Amino acid sequence: MKTFLLRSILGIFFGSFLTLVVLFIVIFVGDHDTLDASILVKNAIGQVFCGWFFTVTPLLFENERLSLPVQTMLHFLCVSILYFIVAFVLGWVPFTTTGFLAILGLFIVIYAIIWTAFYMYFKKQAAKLNKELREL
Repeated sequence: MKTFLLRSILGIFFGSFLTLVVLFIVIFVGDHDTLDASILVKNAIGQVFCGWFFTVTPLLFENERLSLPVQTMLHFLCVSILYFIVAFVLGWVPFTTTGFLAILGLFIVIYAIIWTAFYMYFKKQAAKLNKELREL
């Protein structure tokens, strides 16, 4: 529970930070003199929620009773379903078949790249730890 709360706080702060970065980009790069407060608040809440669930859902990988493929599938389903709900509701992704399929394809590619990078990192860490254990 302590880990869940810590990750929740980190995710909320990351989502808030991302909101500020996007806001500054819109203000300084965009062509907007004023911002619509209701749109800003909805998007900020969406980004904070995304920050939260993207930092909390990796806890699935710490459940040793599940195999890696099951952990990966559950994690992918959780983050993709939650993301697409937020993205459709807030208008980040057009609510069309083409929009959904295009973003889903991009989501899968980015997910696969990040998953592979983490897998290779932890595999290397395990090999390093095993080597150190053999040397003892």
